[in-house]
Amino acid sequence: MTTDPKLVHQLDGRIAEVRERIASAAVAVGRDPESVTLIAVSKTHPWATIAAAAKVGQRDFGENRLEEALAKRREPGAADLRWHMIGHVQSRKAAAVVEAGFDLIHSVDTLRLAERLSRAAQPTGRTQPVLLECNVSGEDSKSGFVAANHADWSALIDTWSTLGRLPGLSVVGLMTMAPWGTDDETARPIFARLRELSALAQARLGLVWPVLSMGMTDDYAGAVREGATHVRVGRAIFGDRG
Repeated sequence: MTTDPKLVHQLDGRIAEVRERIASAAVAVGRDPESVTLIAVSKTHPWATIAAAAKVGQRDFGENRLEEALAKRREPGAADLRWHMIGHVQSRKAAAVVEAGFDLIHSVDTLRLAERLSRAAQPTGRTQPVLLECNVSGEDSKSGFVAANHADWSALIDTWSTLGRLPGLSVVGLMTMAPWGTDDETARPIFARLRELSALAQARLGLVWPVLSMGMTDDYAGAVREGATHVRVGRAIFGDRG
């Protein structure tokens, strides 16, 4: 597929601007900008747009609908990219999500879902990397393990101890979303809480979880300042979805 030069130029500028903000936020707190992975949230955008972003060096893409992601991954060149499932995974689709072979599933939000993913992964002989989605803001509308109150963390970590022993899965970190409408500064306490929870869980479980997936278009710089290793940016790169 030939890529539209105008689109390539446009995306090159937008991605460069996002990366510059990531670098500035990282340096401000003494971090290496290369420690932050930029995930371009490509859901609802066509393959031609993804191909244009890939042409300027973007390698990580986030999808939230299985069927849409599978269609894109059948395109020439898709195998050279890294694909992230960032949307809610229904338990009944767990086997299909594992079969799709995402490089990372960000949205494991219940022990039941983890168990289904584990059962699906075992026959494949492949270990599926996952993140545990946490609701640290306390919003009723958000999915995730309930983690808004420190008092709940001990029981939560006990649950994760069970989850972490499931065969076929590899827990590599945590994920969260800040409330809609927050900016870099107002979202930072949410991101700091996830970082604190991750540190406590790792200490209690004797594990190393290298990933903190947090921060989107409106607040990713604040997330980087609070330790995000993966930021999920859509609108600032691709514009509004159609």
